[in-house]
Amino acid sequence: MTAQPATTATGHQPAPSSTTTGSEALVDALLRVGTEHIFGLPGGAVLPLYDTLYQRPELRHILVRHEQGAGHAAQGYAAATGKVGVCLATSGPGATNLVTPLADANMDSVPMVAITGNVPSTAMGSDAFQEADIRSITMPVTKHSFLVTDPALIGPTVASAFRLAASGRPGPVLVDISKDALVAETTRLTDSDLRLPGYKPVLDAAPEAIRDAVSLMLSSRRPVLYVGGGTIRAGAHRELQTLAELTGMPVVTTLMARGAFPDSHPQHLGMPGMHGTVAAVAALQKSDLIISLGARFDDRVTGVRESFAPHARVIHADIDPAEIGKVRAAEVALVGDCRPTIAALAAEFRSRVEGGTVPDYAAWVAFCEATRARYPLSYDAAPGGEAAPQQVIQRIGAISGPETVYTSGVGQHQMWAAHYLGFERPRTWINSGGLGTMGFAVPAAMGAKVGRPDATVWAIDGDGCFQMTNQELATCSVEGIPIKVAIINNGALGMVRQWQSLFYNERYSHTGLRGTPTDPASRTPVQVPDFVMLARAYGCEALRCDDPADIDRTIEAAMEINDVPVVVDFRVHQDAMVWPMVASGTSNDDIKHARDLAPQFEEDD
Repeated sequence: MTAQPATTATGHQPAPSSTTTGSEALVDALLRVGTEHIFGLPGGAVLPLYDTLYQRPELRHILVRHEQGAGHAAQGYAAATGKVGVCLATSGPGATNLVTPLADANMDSVPMVAITGNVPSTAMGSDAFQEADIRSITMPVTKHSFLVTDPALIGPTVASAFRLAASGRPGPVLVDISKDALVAETTRLTDSDLRLPGYKPVLDAAPEAIRDAVSLMLSSRRPVLYVGGGTIRAGAHRELQTLAELTGMPVVTTLMARGAFPDSHPQHLGMPGMHGTVAAVAALQKSDLIISLGARFDDRVTGVRESFAPHARVIHADIDPAEIGKVRAAEVALVGDCRPTIAALAAEFRSRVEGGTVPDYAAWVAFCEATRARYPLSYDAAPGGEAAPQQVIQRIGAISGPETVYTSGVGQHQMWAAHYLGFERPRTWINSGGLGTMGFAVPAAMGAKVGRPDATVWAIDGDGCFQMTNQELATCSVEGIPIKVAIINNGALGMVRQWQSLFYNERYSHTGLRGTPTDPASRTPVQVPDFVMLARAYGCEALRCDDPADIDRTIEAAMEINDVPVVVDFRVHQDAMVWPMVASGTSNDDIKHARDLAPQFEEDD
């Protein structure tokens, strides 16, 4: 029999109580700020909160198999939707297992709130069971970390955390709550209690800086729009395309900005950096003006900093003033949100051109187009009828289409995916850029699918990465989250093996992932584990493809499975390498588009 609300003698329901517990205040605050999903795993310090969640089914909790999976799922959810992702863990090891996702989100500006429980406040500092000072541990890798021991502060702190995570430069925030605060009674809060007064990040760049920037743009001969992930976080893709088409400038998009500008657009030169296209790297190196939009000049883009773009002046637009001048001095600093900043640049540029100031980029554009045509992305066919990993990824992109959301792990498959999937829309490419976290793909895909249930979500993973977090396939099966996983299985830690091949005389120290056959006469390494059997044990559909002739048929079969997760084990050529490449510690001028093949550039003027 369903319990009915208590009534008074007159038959009326009583007014809601003016008091509540800390855990009820927490759930109430989460709902007030718009939370719909939480990825978490219970433990002793958060049992009061889980008891409250049991009574509040409107807030969906997804039980992960490891707290790191909860953190990456929250990242995937946030990156796919633009909302704040939420994860939950208990004290001690539960909380410390969130450190990697928090650091990852901090590097890649992902809005995320992590809630952790802690031991009672009276026990803090006594080395109590499962005690960890997670606030201090995470302070260097979050926008801010809160410790709450007063139940009256739980609701306001949660509201502050969400505001901090989503505003300004997005990023992760941790809220650590003592167990006694979760069980204690406090006053029920109103919306006015959940405001964050006085926090107003700068959103609009100074008008005089916009005018100075456009003056540089009009006087330059070799400008490049250098687009970073901040454009996607700001939702500035439309403004970016308007500016690009108005100016006619070449565009390069970093690993974190793939999809911010369509790959098919004639002005797009691809991704710059260590494994960037020759055209994108050459455009930055030979430019006389870099218009940096939400990018941070990280070392994977610049190579040796002293030789990066030696003749270029810099216009740097970023919402985080700490990024401007951190790596490369800027002639003009545009501190503000990318969306209004880019719109203001376009408006000022249009006004100047209509007033009679017409730039001359013709020779430069011709040079960039000629470089792209001369050095296109390409790969060698795999020997002996083996499948080329680039071909597998390219066909997934072609068959699944531009509306698909892709996540990836870290390594060779990540670089191939960035190049060969083909991105036409923002928020369709989710990966670990700054921290380079192996094991990111599967839980991030899970989070992305929860946030965008109508989208097809593919995790492009390596066989090394997959073995770090594949337990979240159990979560996907139980929770009805039908992601698709492509394992680019070359039997090795591929990127490390590539470096061993190129720089360590093929001394493959501890990078092989397949086992030794029990039969001494056999030379065929044993696949451990068998990914098809493993996926089926997790309740997933599973397919295997090791013949290039079957690639399309296998992908199409995976696309037909939409009610359960599906895992495809693509056995690919082990010695395939990622090209182009700028070796670590060298100049971008030393880029090679294949082993021992360095491009020769024609000057544009």
